[in-house]
Amino acid sequence: MITIDGSMGEGGGQILRTALALSIVTGKPFKIINIRAKRSNPGLQPQHLASVMAAAKISDAKVDGAYKGSLSLTFEPGKVKCSSYSIDIGTAGSISLVLQTLLPVLAVVNCSEVTLDITGGTDVPKAPPIDYVRFVLAHNLSLMGVRVNVELIRRGHYPRGGGKVKVTVKPASRLKPVNITELGELRGIWGLSHAVRLPGHVAVRQAKAAEDYLSKLGLKPNISLEYYEQGKDPHLGPGSGITLWAESINGQRIGADSLGERGKPAEEVGREAAEALTTVINAGAAFDDHMGDMLVPFLALAEGNSEYTVANLTSHLSTNISIVKLFLDTRIEAVKYSKKVKITINPIITSKKP
Repeated sequence: MITIDGSMGEGGGQILRTALALSIVTGKPFKIINIRAKRSNPGLQPQHLASVMAAAKISDAKVDGAYKGSLSLTFEPGKVKCSSYSIDIGTAGSISLVLQTLLPVLAVVNCSEVTLDITGGTDVPKAPPIDYVRFVLAHNLSLMGVRVNVELIRRGHYPRGGGKVKVTVKPASRLKPVNITELGELRGIWGLSHAVRLPGHVAVRQAKAAEDYLSKLGLKPNISLEYYEQGKDPHLGPGSGITLWAESINGQRIGADSLGERGKPAEEVGREAAEALTTVINAGAAFDDHMGDMLVPFLALAEGNSEYTVANLTSHLSTNISIVKLFLDTRIEAVKYSKKVKITINPIITSKKP
């Protein structure tokens, strides 16, 4: 059994999510200790428990230590069944973070299709918004041969949650490697600005602030609006946010986002997202930093060598690399050069399809 120190690296939930995914894929059980030991609220919290229980559900796993505040957990995976799954995270726990756990498994599972109906938070702090998953991550996974469709049924903002999504995954017969080291010329920039249980002008102002910022740099985004008339808004809300993404002639997408909060002007929300996207563009990296660490477990399972770049060697990236090496006989290097970090992944496929 693999033993993992949960205080290593960035010491957060990413360690657990990646370990759960690769445990199911490889069939290797693991025990994690010192879970989030360095955090102000150490141990498993509801968000992390949601990932554990979702992973256990799809893999018929045996789990010990899955309770709030637990500092250790043992996970013994079974076999993934080709089925439809209903997952209720509860409150505003991030749907995107649960998908970070499940998608590496569903990308390579021996099924024609798997569907997930998930209830929880779609737009919550310290997690990728669901729009990043459906417009950036899903697109980049298609480069590897995985088809992921995310249908947003209802948004769920912190703290009330209540969001609903339906995710359909068509696994790849084999995961293709990715070799993109430059951003390349942009085909275009798009975005989606939303506001629920709030006046529609909030979404409009977020979009305009982002458009104004990018236009001054010679960039012309196409930003869609999502808001509702009073009395016709099905969300629990309130909440707002904006996600921006750009597609390169090399085929990949980069993204950036910002979430509204009480007392934060809509103009600031829009500008934040535009500034973040501009930073990635100026660095010339193939992928944004968030995508950089998300790609590691997928490409470690690909049939072939991959090479890509990001702007920064983040703690999440370093941690994901370390966890992958515990489960897979894979050579991974992250080397800083000029303004970018180059990640090279040379997988040695030894696992069967889960």
